[in-house]
Amino acid sequence: MEGEFYSATSVSEVCDLLAKYGDKARLLAGGTDLMVLINRRLLLPPVLIYIGNSGLNYIKQDGGNLVIGAGTTFTEIVKSDLVNQKAPVLARAVKMAGSPAIRNAATLGGNLANASPAADGAVAILALGAKLKLVSKAGERWVNGADYFVGPGQTVIKPDELLQEIVIPAQPDGVKMGYRKLGQRKAEICAVVSVAIVVEAKNGSYGKATIAMGSVAPKPILIKAADQLAGQKRGDAALIQHVADAAAAETQPIDDIRASAWYRRKASSAIVKQTLEWLG
Repeated sequence: MEGEFYSATSVSEVCDLLAKYGDKARLLAGGTDLMVLINRRLLLPPVLIYIGNSGLNYIKQDGGNLVIGAGTTFTEIVKSDLVNQKAPVLARAVKMAGSPAIRNAATLGGNLANASPAADGAVAILALGAKLKLVSKAGERWVNGADYFVGPGQTVIKPDELLQEIVIPAQPDGVKMGYRKLGQRKAEICAVVSVAIVVEAKNGSYGKATIAMGSVAPKPILIKAADQLAGQKRGDAALIQHVADAAAAETQPIDDIRASAWYRRKASSAIVKQTLEWLG
């Protein structure tokens, strides 16, 4: 079984192979993360299953929901009129991920399965309240985006399961969305801190709001302080500062080669404040 390779042509074939090989197998789509590990000899999976031909790249509307196949590339998402209309925060987030060459290969499902705390797509789908469809030979199950991530590189996906699609619920009229991230340079960066905010604008007040942050905890997180915006006056400077500081207090950053925990905490407050001010 050492070094076996399969190119699946359907979701059911992928599920059959995962049922047979389980945790011995690794799924390959764009390969922007996986192939780096393999080329560096940091990971040598006994079985590779290529899923690029299994029908997982699609963007469609189902009722009011936006449905994105896990094999859809970042470039396809950025160029999609439907995504830019229904979930512009996701289009903006993945547009800021890596170079054009990386975006041409990288898939949304791979970004989520890799489960980096800094994953751009992950922060956006959390803020949008997305649900994830996981399938296996035994059937399917749905997981809320907020429950999907467990820790660095860890998700709730079982060895015999495949992430098939991401479903983003219809957003209310008047909703505003924003995504920002900080890094060590201006382009093609891995986030030191990132934030995605989705907030309803009701006349002069905030409605329901969600704030998701990346690279500030062992996994992408939802910020509970976002609830404090509902019903409050939009653009209130004191309120925005309070929520930004409360958001920073919820983070659990670490020191690493890209930034210190102290910097990440300070930057968290600043980037939430800036994004809320930009949204108005």
